Amino acid sequence: MTVAPAEVFAALGDPHRLALVQQLSREGQATATTLAAPMPVSRQAVTKHLQVLEGAGLLRSRRTGREVLYVVHPDALARQARWLDDIAAAWERRLAGVKAAAEKGAS
Repeated sequence: MTVAPAEVFAALGDPHRLALVQQLSREGQATATTLAAPMPVSRQAVTKHLQVLEGAGLLRSRRTGREVLYVVHPDALARQARWLDDIAAAWERRLAGVKAAAEKGAS
């Protein structure tokens, strides 16, 4: 599933969701109850945030008994990092062109 970068960045734009991704990156996997413990919001709110992150392709979940375990989907994050790298490279090329034109005009 490929998700548009805007949806991914919108999901990561919320500080609670960003904190959840960071916490899952450190811990590997966790339940909503475990993730909610250090957060200033309810477990139900954390569950909704996790659903948004999963919808954006950033997390995966699996049921084990009565619990749902969440884990970061690193491929989705890598795809967005490559997208940002492509934009940065395009800007570097543009800036190099401006610099070359300025240096040519100065000589």
